[in-house]
Amino acid sequence: MTLFTIETSTHVCSAAWCIDQKCVSSRVLADGESNHAALVPQFIQELLAEGQHNGWVADAVAVSAGPGSYTGLRIGLSTAKGLCYGWNVPLIPIPTLDILCQVAQEKYPSMQGTLLPMLDARRMEVYTIVNGQTIAQVVEDVAWLPQDTPIYYFGDGAAKCQHILCGDRFHFIDGIQPLASAMGAAYIQHHYPMIGEKELAYYTPFYLKDFVAAPSHVKGLQ
Repeated sequence: MTLFTIETSTHVCSAAWCIDQKCVSSRVLADGESNHAALVPQFIQELLAEGQHNGWVADAVAVSAGPGSYTGLRIGLSTAKGLCYGWNVPLIPIPTLDILCQVAQEKYPSMQGTLLPMLDARRMEVYTIVNGQTIAQVVEDVAWLPQDTPIYYFGDGAAKCQHILCGDRFHFIDGIQPLASAMGAAYIQHHYPMIGEKELAYYTPFYLKDFVAAPSHVKGLQ
């Protein structure tokens, strides 16, 4: 299985070629100021040239499905859809939190316990997974967490939980971000369903929370 993968759910922007579980080439920019709309086409152009040189042909396009940044998810999905139509291949949406866990497992393969991925959901909330269910959880206590097991928490929403998730069984891991390079391995492990041509136009990201527009600070648009 050869996948072309795109990940734009956070401030990190990345794209990659993945063959089975192995990433064979990737592009990443994680400077906190990423302009995904400009970077994704640039990454694609570079990776497609490399793929043509090496004879890589995509069997499908995988994209981060959310939750995450509204704008980032829309940019990633619209780009992925265009590639799917152009190449006549299916789309594979991969949950962002699963990608985050895959990155953590690859970086720290000896971890034994509960993996708790956390993406920033603003307003002292995080997107996370508890007992297989993706939720937007208010950061206020630990009653919602599994008991009697070491917990490793990570992601761009994890740092603000350190004053709550403290104690011997909680382990904060810094520097873990969802990356396109991990999406091939995530797919091989979970075999997410593919979105074919008939459903492709109607597929939308998994936002989880409704979009709330902030008041405009531009004169005349209040």
